[in-house]
Parts: sequence; C-alpha cells; structure tokens
Amino acid sequence: MIDLKKFEVPVDQLKTTCDPSIFNFKCTKDLAPLREFIGQDRAIRGIEFGLSMKNKGYNIYVAGLAGTGKTSIVKTYVNKMVEKRLAEGSYTPDDWCYLYNFSENDKPQIVNLTQGKGKIFKDQMGKLLDHLKDELAKAFSSEEYKTQYKSKVQEGQTRQQQLFEEIGEEARRMGFMLQLTPMGPVIIPLMEGKPMPEEVYMSLDEKTRKNIEEQRNIILQKLQDVFEKAREMERKTIETLQNMDKAVADFTVSRLFNELNREYQNYPGIIKYLSDLKNYVLENLDIFKESQVPQPQPFPAILGMGHQMAMRGDPFLPFQVNVFVDNSEAKGPPVITESNPTYINLFGKIERRFLFGGYVSDHTMIRPGALQRANGGYLLLSAMDVITNPAVWPTLKRAIKDREARIEEPYEQFGLFVPIGMRPQPMPIDVKVVLIGDPLLYQLLAAYDEDFFEIFRVKADFDYQVARTRENMLGFAAFISGCCEDCEIRHFDPSGVARVIDYASRMVSDQEKLSTRFSQIQELVEEAAYWAKQENSEFVAARHVDKAIEEKRYRHNLPDERLRELITRGIIMIDTDGAVVGQVNGLSVYSLGDITFGKPSRITCRTFLGRSGVINIERESQMSGKIHDKGVLILSGYMGWKFAQDYPLSLSASIAFEQSYEGVEGDSASSTELYALLSSLANVPIKQSIAVTGSVNQKGEIQPIGGINQKIEGYFDICRAMGLTGEQGVLMPARNIKHLMLRDEVINAVREGKFHIWAVNTVDEGIQVLTGIEAGAKRADGTFPEGTINYLVDRRLREMANKLRRFAAFSLDGEQKESSRVPGNPLGAD
Repeated sequence: MIDLKKFEVPVDQLKTTCDPSIFNFKCTKDLAPLREFIGQDRAIRGIEFGLSMKNKGYNIYVAGLAGTGKTSIVKTYVNKMVEKRLAEGSYTPDDWCYLYNFSENDKPQIVNLTQGKGKIFKDQMGKLLDHLKDELAKAFSSEEYKTQYKSKVQEGQTRQQQLFEEIGEEARRMGFMLQLTPMGPVIIPLMEGKPMPEEVYMSLDEKTRKNIEEQRNIILQKLQDVFEKAREMERKTIETLQNMDKAVADFTVSRLFNELNREYQNYPGIIKYLSDLKNYVLENLDIFKESQVPQPQPFPAILGMGHQMAMRGDPFLPFQVNVFVDNSEAKGPPVITESNPTYINLFGKIERRFLFGGYVSDHTMIRPGALQRANGGYLLLSAMDVITNPAVWPTLKRAIKDREARIEEPYEQFGLFVPIGMRPQPMPIDVKVVLIGDPLLYQLLAAYDEDFFEIFRVKADFDYQVARTRENMLGFAAFISGCCEDCEIRHFDPSGVARVIDYASRMVSDQEKLSTRFSQIQELVEEAAYWAKQENSEFVAARHVDKAIEEKRYRHNLPDERLRELITRGIIMIDTDGAVVGQVNGLSVYSLGDITFGKPSRITCRTFLGRSGVINIERESQMSGKIHDKGVLILSGYMGWKFAQDYPLSLSASIAFEQSYEGVEGDSASSTELYALLSSLANVPIKQSIAVTGSVNQKGEIQPIGGINQKIEGYFDICRAMGLTGEQGVLMPARNIKHLMLRDEVINAVREGKFHIWAVNTVDEGIQVLTGIEAGAKRADGTFPEGTINYLVDRRLREMANKLRRFAAFSLDGEQKESSRVPGNPLGAD
C-alpha cells in the first residue's frame, strides 16, 4: 500500500497568520492615520511623471482593478501638483467670454481675460449701455438738438416745396394746373384760368386735343426731373441729419469708449470688439432716441437698414457678454471630475428659446462643458464611460490633438439633420486629461486605436497586490486607523488588525501577498466595527472580524447552499465514499459577482476500441471553452509520449462532465480527466472520497490553478453535510500550497484527521493517491513494473492496438476474397 502521509500538506502550511505581537500599540487610535498609499510606487511614479510633463500628448491612463484606490490616489497627487503650481505662482486660470460677432453674428468670438475680469467686463458693458442710453437720450432730447434737427428738416422741406411751386407755376403758364394727390401727380388743362370740364375737353377737335396732350407730356417730363431733384434733396437731408446725429453721438460716445479702450489696451480681442460696438452704436442711433424726438414724416427712408435688422431681435444684444468660463472664485488650476461624461456634459452646448413659433439662440446661450471648465487644469474621467457614451471618444481625441474645444450639435456626429445654428469660435485649451479604467480596456484601446498612444503616452499601472512585509502590514494598521477616524467607528486592537491582514492575503489567495483593493478592506473594517458595537466591545477584535466575514458569507451564499442541498439529496450525483473505475470528483469554481464558491462535479471516462482518440463530449455538444478544449487535447499528447513509443496509440475514449448544463471553461480539470482515463484503461477504481483539481502538461507535471481555497472549502462543505468519514480530502497541485488561505473550520478538520489535503507534482503521484497503487516508473527497455498502474495501462493499450491490427487485417483479407469472385460464379472459379 502507498503511504499517503508523504503527500499530505502540513497543517501549518494551510494558512499563514499574522502575529498580533508585531504591533506595539493598544489600539489603532494610537497610530497616525495613513494618508499615503501602500505598495503603489509604480503607479504613483507614473502619475507624478504624467502630471509634471507639459509636452503635448502626455495625458495619463490609470489602469487597475476596481477598489485599488485609483481615483483617490489620482486626486491626491493632482491636488499636490496644484499646490506646487500655486507655490511657484506659475499659473492662475483665465476667464473666457463669448462676445457678439458683428461681421458674422452666427459665429460668436471668444476672448480670454485675467482671472476675475470676466464678470467685471460684463458689468462694465451693462453700465456702458446704461450710460449710452442716458447720455444719448439727453443729447437727442435737448432743445438745441431738436431745434437744429427741425431746422434741417424744414430747410429740406422748403427746398422741395420751392421746386414743386416752380413746376406748378411753369405749368400754369403753359395752361395747365398741377395737383399732387396720394395717387400721384395730376395735370389738368385750364380754360379761362379754371380747370377745363371734361365734356368741353371731349368736344374739342382732334388737333387741339393732340396739342394739349403734347404740352401735358412736356410738363410730365419736367415734373419727373423735379421729383428726381426732390429725392436727391431728401437723400442729402437724410445724410445731413445722420451726420449731425453721428457728430452729436460721437462726442458723447467717444468719452465712454475711450475709458474702456485704455483699460483693455492689452487685449486685442476686446479692443476690436469695442471698436465694432462703437460703430454699431453710431450706425444705429435711433435705438437710443426717446420717442418724443420729432421724426420727419416726408422722409421715411431715414430708418437705416442696419437698425431695421437690429429691430428684428434685441437691438442691445451686442452689448451682452457671456462669461463662458468664470474662474473668479478659483484658488488655482481647476480640477474637474466629470462623473457622467455625455457629449453635452463634456463639450458644452448651445441652448435655445422658443420665440414666435421657432427656436432661436444667440451668443449668450452658449454653455461650457467639463473640458472647457478644466482648461488650464486637470480633467478626470472614467474610461469606460467615455468609450460607451456615443461620439464622446472621437470628439475627445480630436480636442486633445487640436488643443481646442468646439461646441457643436451632438446630432451632427451621427449624421442626422440639424437646423442651421450657431458656430461659436473654438476655445483654445490646455488640459491634462486623466482616464481611469481597467487594464483590459487599456489593452483594447492600445490594440485597436492608432491614436491612443499619441495622446495617452503615460500609463499608471495599479497593482492589486503587494508583498506581505512587516512594513506593509504596519501600513495596513495605519490604514485601518484612518478608516476608523474617517468613518467614526471603534478602533481595532492588534488581534483585529492581524485578522484583517489575513483576510487581505485570502483576497489574493497568496500567503506572501496582500490585497490592495482597499475599498473591500474598508468594507470589512466597517462591518467588523458594527459587530463590535453590537457586543458593546471597547475595541474591534479578531472575533468581530471573523463574525463580519461569516455574516457576509451567509448573506450571499444562498446559491451555494442550494447546490449543496441538491448534492446531499442525491439530485446532483456526487459520491464521497467508495471507489469507481473511470470516475473522479473534479472541482470547479462558480463566480456569481457577489460570491465565489467551489463545487464538485462528477467526471467520467469510458474507453473502447477505435482510433478516435480522446473525445471531449463537452466540446462535441458545444459547451466547452477553448482553454478546456486545449486541456483535453493535451491528454492525447501525454498518452502518446508516455506509452505509444513502440506501437500506435489505438484508443477511443469519451470524457464528460456529468449533469453539466452550462458551459465548461478552464484547464483546471485536465489532470482530473487524465486520472479518469488512466483508471478506465487500467480498470482500477478511484477513491470517490477524494476530489481533484489541477491542470497537466504533456510531460505529466501538475500545474497550479486558481480558486484553490474556494474549491477545497466547497468540497469540505459537501463532505461535512454528507458526513465526514476521515477518508475524504482534496488532491491539489503542490505548486498551489503557497496560495492556501483556508477557513479555520477546514484547518481544524485537517488537524483532527477528519479531512485531508494532498499535494502532488506529477500525474504518477496523483494516481497513487487516488488508487493506492504504485504508478510505476518506466524502465530502460520501455516497460513498467508489473502490477503498477502504468503497467496495466500499457498492457491495455497494447491489447487494443493488436486487436485493431487483427481487425484491420481481417477486414482487408475479406475484401480481397470478395473481389476475387467472378460475378455469376458462386464457387469463385475462373
């Protein structure tokens, strides 16, 4: 019999524990709360480098698993960089304003002003408008202006009247009377100084009437010349009045504008805007005149087209300033975290108002997005949200490369029809963009987006685990102290801290590592403190941490209990005692998001004569993943290398996961399948009390796998529910021993001999544990010791090869005899 004790894992290797005596404090209150981060030097150096680089393209992608503190660390070091820049006095954020564009009013112009100047400039423009209304109203309502204005109008009217009197007198001399009516001029022939009656005119002879008409046409022609002179006089009068208005206004306006020009002489954009605004005022003076100013009735054309256009909307709109980005309250470079980076939230929008049956907009209705608000500072975004929001990723890339933020209609990005709207001038930007995401998304972007490395040249890679050193364990104690302070909960004693550290090792399934997913660790700290409070304990101790772990497992493990119930009731068939040929209990892991647990699965193998090789029933039914398929194919490689060196491998075998109704993935069952295959070929039963996990290579070496703790505990729970016999246990890869962080109840059962854990390095060692029979090492002549497992397998394979060879020869001989027969001759004679 095989001595299995040499393969058993010692109890002290089933878990590593933190010794509370390494902590020289009474409770974590005695420690300074941790404000730094444990074991993320690589990521921190990447963040510091990216934040310090001012060259184009050095934006940062922060990669790491959820809960590793990525966002907190980024914010901490961004704030440090802000403080550094403030101390150096190297930057104060500008204000940005959109102004009316006089040349293209659908393309508002953007200008930047020093911090706090945006609101001031807006107030100044409001006051300027009020002063203009005041001063111009006074100027245009003064008696002197009214008198001069009326004089100019009367002078023009008098000159027009003289022209019409002169043409009227000339017409009278020619025997006609000229009348000006609303329907136009009327020329009536005279008779004895009075208008000729119509019946008299009709009684005249044709020659006389023809002569009258010729004279009338001469007068009409002269009248037309008079009208042209009158219109020219009117135009000159209008021009004179306009020049007079401009002269009056220019004297009033220039003083007000000169003050602003002096104040903003270092802002070319503002100077141009003020110049255009002054011209606009001088060209549209009527909007400033009071209603009592007399309007010359004969000259309606005095309303200029510029004013008519302005009257369609708000004529004072050009005076309004849109303080687009206001940094007046900022203490330094802005740090913007956009939690919902939709197109509008990130790049801004143009609002509209409903007016007269349609929607209108103007430069005062342009609103900034996070990108514009972060100008000169830092923008923090979730990489996944940026990628999944429509049109955001390509627009963000374009903005970073062009270093300008455009405000466009989002619907245009999808090729949809959008009514013609405003096209604001793009805003120049200088923003350090920090994307926070997982490593897989980083790899996908790097592989499929050719622009990615050009704009995100810095990667800050967060590790999900750190070495379990004394320094890091002390750091965990300080972190727990910080959690207690921040959450205002009870502090931990050394035993409680030690148990949290053990849990951190279990999270990464490694005795030599600690998890850095601090959000989950903080969750455990808070829940342990709750149970300490329920017990009215002064400090949180190890028992409270254990209680928190157990309670959380209980809250989430309903699926685990349901599967265990199905197994104990015999609905899912699992044997935990006895021995069966070609049947092994394999171990798999179920991950349901909120809980991960292990479950045994019955794996069976049946061998028979043929040349099909190892048939994976899961694959044939399309329920197998690629990795599992690879694991099964490796079995044929091992069998050929191990046995078929001097004869062909003539084998057909079917392997299946019994009662499997879902997909199977992973290679952790490949060694289990190989044990079932060897058992079936050797016709040697395998102990059903032992469950197996581990992958195998073509040389027969057992390779480590994941989820080892959950697999062992899952099988232990089944055995405990069905009754521990002292024979049950798990066969695992020896290379996984360092990953063991088992629950205390499992370790206690092993210590008491009620449960066992065996670790092996090779298939030969594993088959010995499962069968209790020597595997048998190959001799120099290629044979195996008689009675060993490998001897029985080799003998069976040779028998199958010989039978196939004889069968093939028999079939070939029969075919030859059949072919030698002559049709119609039953004796086969020639």
